[in-house]
Amino acid sequence: MATVNFSVPDNVKELFNAAFAHKNKSAIIAELMLEAVEREKQLVRRAEAIDRMLARRDTKPSVTEEEIRAAREAGRP
Repeated sequence: MATVNFSVPDNVKELFNAAFAHKNKSAIIAELMLEAVEREKQLVRRAEAIDRMLARRDTKPSVTEEEIRAAREAGRP
């Protein structure tokens, strides 16, 4: 198992210690680190998905407002 040292503001340390008193703080930190990794991966996946959508948008023909309006009207009962 690795040891990691981080500097945090004193008030953050105090709040953390108060919130997680009598709990395995190493396990909590490890879980929070894993959550941060997953959150970062999700942000990257979202950015990549947006980039793919925008790239596809550049290859599709433009549609005018009139064409959109006509398609809406045609789809109404």
